[in-house]
Amino acid sequence: MTKQRNDLVMMTYAPALVGNDSRPLAVVHGMERAIPGLRLDWAISVEGNPYPLPQRDAWVLGGRPDGPGFPLVCNGPNESELVTVYGLEISADSGPGGQPLFDVHAEMPMNAGNLAAAGNLLEGIAEGARAFWGHATPFPAGVEIARQTKNWAANPKPPPRGLPALKLAREIPSPECPHRLGWLNYWSAATARRIGFPDPVRDTELLSRARRTTTGGWIVRLTEEPLDLDIPTHLETLLRAYERFPAIGGRVPT
Repeated sequence: MTKQRNDLVMMTYAPALVGNDSRPLAVVHGMERAIPGLRLDWAISVEGNPYPLPQRDAWVLGGRPDGPGFPLVCNGPNESELVTVYGLEISADSGPGGQPLFDVHAEMPMNAGNLAAAGNLLEGIAEGARAFWGHATPFPAGVEIARQTKNWAANPKPPPRGLPALKLAREIPSPECPHRLGWLNYWSAATARRIGFPDPVRDTELLSRARRTTTGGWIVRLTEEPLDLDIPTHLETLLRAYERFPAIGGRVPT
């Protein structure tokens, strides 16, 4: 199956899995609660063919054959409506502060239903994983934002569109500090404290598009419409957010 290039991509970063950890299943259940009728009870074979999972919960909790995490599950064979999610581990060598992370990736088409539920979907993933932080971003904008993370020795070209250069994850001292921004941002209570959000004076605009989550975290929407860096006001909003939160990307110590 081929992936769509206009997908909404969600990523969250949480403490590493331990023992008989139930968080992978909590992530899947959280996504299903966010969209009534969504059932993530299919998998995709190595040949790219979808097949049903009669014992989905046990299969998810069985983990990955190649390391910590959980294998990809999806909502069925209809590629035009394909929703996928999987989890893996970022090793301590690559993680912030020398700590491993549980990294969850989800993708879905940017149709009206998914966009309307995007905040709830991100919250379901992040709070199911007990994440430090995460984001939901349209694929094209996400590619450009990912290019902000710089290994200068390997690639001396500056980031696109005047965006600030961000440190590699392993160079960021704390897992609570976000590596980057996105369209919708999930910040746990610990992450919000780390970056200094909210400030009732400086964050009036962001607070107008933000809400608390059930665990005291935040869902913060940078722009009303999905982030598109070809729209000048969207780019300006992203640049202002980076200026407001210099700790993001490890640009200043926290």
